[in-house]
Amino acid sequence: MRVLAAMSGGVDSAVAAARAVDAGHEVVGVHMALSRQPGTLRTGARGCCTIEDARDARRAADVLGIPFYVWDLSETFVADVVEDFVAEYAAGRTPNPCVRCNERIKFAALLDKALALGFDAVCTGHYARVVRAPDGGARLHRARDRAKDQSYVLAVVAPAELEHSLFPLGDAESKDEVRAEAQRRGLAVAAKPDSHDICFIPDGDTRGFLRRHLGEQPGEVVDAAGEVVGTHAGTYGFTVGQRRGLGVDRPAPDGRPRYVLSISPAERRVVVGAAEELRVRRLLAASPVWGGDAPEGPVEVAAQVRAHGEAVPARARVVAGQVEVLLHEPLTGVAPGQTVALYVGDRVLGSATITTTARD
Repeated sequence: MRVLAAMSGGVDSAVAAARAVDAGHEVVGVHMALSRQPGTLRTGARGCCTIEDARDARRAADVLGIPFYVWDLSETFVADVVEDFVAEYAAGRTPNPCVRCNERIKFAALLDKALALGFDAVCTGHYARVVRAPDGGARLHRARDRAKDQSYVLAVVAPAELEHSLFPLGDAESKDEVRAEAQRRGLAVAAKPDSHDICFIPDGDTRGFLRRHLGEQPGEVVDAAGEVVGTHAGTYGFTVGQRRGLGVDRPAPDGRPRYVLSISPAERRVVVGAAEELRVRRLLAASPVWGGDAPEGPVEVAAQVRAHGEAVPARARVVAGQVEVLLHEPLTGVAPGQTVALYVGDRVLGSATITTTARD
């Protein structure tokens, strides 16, 4: 196959590209330039998509002996990821930009361009597996290394796109194995730290980034009874479950910590309360993406709402085109805007975007 290897400049994508070469594919490496001003991004390899990452990717491609290109996808990235991130926070929701990037950049814009150029598949360094179902369709499964599994952030990728996706690291036993392989291959990125943080917020100050985009929008912080206990500069600076930086000027009557319970941008109001008030048992989620046919009735699943969170037993069913998830064990700090991924064993049954939560 002709394979386009997305090379971020990290060790995972470099080894994934190397494994694709070993598998006999005709591989071309590409680095996605996602920032309009890459010189302003962080150095030190803590983020991704920086100038140094592009150089690291090129050096890895040279070692592998494959052609390498840099594609400018910055306009698409800003429109589909950065602006979406700002709009979601402005609406009082908590998005995951990595989920959106996978959905709209790596497995939409990049894959579409690859197919148009005659490539058969896109290869990435994600830790996940694509397994063929009895009907011949592609199904997303967890990686062998559960500690590195990234199927959650890929759960929004449609089966038609998985048909043209390769995840060579899905069967890796551990990240140490991948680093050791990179070392043996002479790849300079073997010891490069993993990327963290949001790549388009170089200083890690999410609240400051949003303030620069949305401006000051002062309002009140109130308790569950409606009593004003503080002020804020914008509801976009908060997320459900948050404990620190609440702007509360006095402790709760019982002395216990307060947490963000809900956010109302239209009223410029943030409601805070006790930890137990964060426990939810029911989720309603929209825009489902199914790894095959949607279930016709209630189905027992494991529900995961964070990239590195635990999956809990639940029952899911489709209700008027949306997904209702009844949790057998309560979760805390679940915010509208988050993705809920549904698993049956190691297989991703589907995913959807949480719109509302309830304690009952």
